[in-house]
Amino acid sequence: MFSNSVKYAIKAVLYLGVNSSEKQRIRAKVISEATDIPEAYASKLLQELSRHDVVSSAKGPHGGFYLTDKNRNTPLFKIVSLIDGEHRLTSCVLSLQKCDDSHPCPLHEMVGQTKADFLKSIQHTTVGQLIADVKEGKSYLPL
Repeated sequence: MFSNSVKYAIKAVLYLGVNSSEKQRIRAKVISEATDIPEAYASKLLQELSRHDVVSSAKGPHGGFYLTDKNRNTPLFKIVSLIDGEHRLTSCVLSLQKCDDSHPCPLHEMVGQTKADFLKSIQHTTVGQLIADVKEGKSYLPL
């Protein structure tokens, strides 16, 4: 359901949430190595996320990326929208242009409610909630 880019972005943000602070910033190279994301790709994603206030960054010899409380309040949906666009989550699973409730594709009824529930869930789930689940051992992420 998520593109590799979105998966990489979420892994990078969660890594920062578990391992960084305003005083302990982490460089893209370290994030790349820890999350198995190609370094150039991690840098590009992190810069994009920083431009949209999903992560914070600082330049200089002690620079790097980190999360603030504001960043932790970011809904997961924002990351998905920034990287892939909203269309990926709201479009027809068969990529039919005219699929909707009045003209459903063959899979529309099968996935419609599940997709709507998932969309609602990622709109209301914050990065901070996912980080808390990882820290509390409720979910697993090799970081």
